[in-house]
Amino acid sequence: MLPISAAALAALGKATARPVLAQWSNDGGITWNPARFGSGGVTPDRTAEVRYSASVELLDAPRGRSGINSVVTEIRLFQGVKVPRLDVEWIPAGRYSIDRLRRTGLGVSLDLLGREDIVRGAAFPTARTVGPDSAKNCAEQLLAEALPGSPVAWRAGVKAGTAMPAFVVDEDRWAAVSGGTDSSGTSTGIAASLGAEVYADARGIPTFAPVPTLADPVVWRIPQGLVTARPSEEETGQDLKNLWVISGDSGSGGEVIGPVFLWDDDPGSLTYAGPDPVTDPLAPQRLGLPGVRVRTGRYSSALITTLNQAQDVAAAKLADSLGVQASLSFTSVCNPAMEPGDVIEVEVSKDVWERHLVDSCPFTLGGVTQTCQTRTSTRRA
Repeated sequence: MLPISAAALAALGKATARPVLAQWSNDGGITWNPARFGSGGVTPDRTAEVRYSASVELLDAPRGRSGINSVVTEIRLFQGVKVPRLDVEWIPAGRYSIDRLRRTGLGVSLDLLGREDIVRGAAFPTARTVGPDSAKNCAEQLLAEALPGSPVAWRAGVKAGTAMPAFVVDEDRWAAVSGGTDSSGTSTGIAASLGAEVYADARGIPTFAPVPTLADPVVWRIPQGLVTARPSEEETGQDLKNLWVISGDSGSGGEVIGPVFLWDDDPGSLTYAGPDPVTDPLAPQRLGLPGVRVRTGRYSSALITTLNQAQDVAAAKLADSLGVQASLSFTSVCNPAMEPGDVIEVEVSKDVWERHLVDSCPFTLGGVTQTCQTRTSTRRA
């Protein structure tokens, strides 16, 4: 969750004002100019390649080379929260490049994409060899070329010092940083090889973070009084994997790392894969467990060079592919500090609480409510 005072978080349902602040910059964020906000909304979404996107209308906005344009202008937004006896707290709501600009009678209407889009646009003119070096140095060099002067955040749990072998990037800079494949189909991507994810956060800072899981600390408990519409629950098995096979293979005939196997070994889980689906696949039949179903995922990367690294990737892949079968859509009082990947508890009925991981939490800037999409794991009855 983004920084917000405990007092403001507790009083969100009593907020007396929700002002919006918009600014624009044509010099990479060295200076920021005020813009008059008209209307719009923000969509933070962990399942999208660009985590923050937005659509806004700015009033009386200067245009052209020295004003707002779709070539160099960046926009940043803040959602304010004013609760009784406290000053307005300003919560970052994204830093963006302009994907599309339309002139209106009152100003400009903008479709905005997070700063990942700037990195995506800075494709390599020719193939390049990256490394060998640490993951941190490789990633920060690639990002600095596209986002000069921008800091890079490495959250606890990400092994930034992991040694990266030399690897070739054909064109896509963002795929090299996050996850992708080269021309031969070999998986690359620094974050993916660390069992991590990378995104531009609400402040626009490229951030490497562990893949969130339902075991992470709960950052917000939402009682029924703050849930303004009946939750809508849905289940699906799409993209569910309960067994992962991870290996490191450069495709050049060198040593292959692994494979490493990791599966859901919790008998109480609905996605239980059995005691050992790799070496003893008949165990469920022998033990009388007819409900066990194995769904296998595979991942191989040229950047995985040790078994420990493969184990980290397996743990991240498993965490990210379990718990997708039970999702919850609910509308609550708007909390602009909530981020995709946060773990929350929702009172879905009287005294019945469920722990959920937030996938998306869009909101209308200045609005009172928001609708969130979450997921959770399902235990056997």
